[in-house]
Amino acid sequence: MTVFEAIKNRRSIRKYKDVPVPEEKLARVLEAARIAPSAGNRQEWKFIVVKDKATRDRLVEACRGQTFVGQAGAVIVACATDPSRKWHMVDVAIAVDHMTLAAYEAGLGTCWIGAYEEDKVKEILGIPSGVKVVVLLPVGVPDIDGVPRPRKALEEIIACERWT
Repeated sequence: MTVFEAIKNRRSIRKYKDVPVPEEKLARVLEAARIAPSAGNRQEWKFIVVKDKATRDRLVEACRGQTFVGQAGAVIVACATDPSRKWHMVDVAIAVDHMTLAAYEAGLGTCWIGAYEEDKVKEILGIPSGVKVVVLLPVGVPDIDGVPRPRKALEEIIACERWT
């Protein structure tokens, strides 16, 4: 599989098989985050891997009842360790995107979760107040294929030389 094929074919997965994520696959996903670029190579992030079923179920509540969060074999909680830095959200987003592509290549499914109550997530996982939870990423063995979503035509999103 090429990188472009992974980009083109990866889908958000919202239904997972009730099986653990194989450790070697999870390690590869996490390695993809570790080697991701960041502004000034600061790498000011931390990724909390949650495999415990009871904790994942508590995260469902913090994610406004999105039950598939608890179905995935693992949830990666991506945090910015220095949210005062201008590019903290971009840096973490790049790392998470690397993880989604590595997961897809490994036959795993993911889904970006931006709808969550940060205070609840922090309380559940003991995250310090000076850290920003950027996104939660369920990772698991898909129980369904993702559905392709409509995309705008290239002409609608690209301008050459200046805004048109």
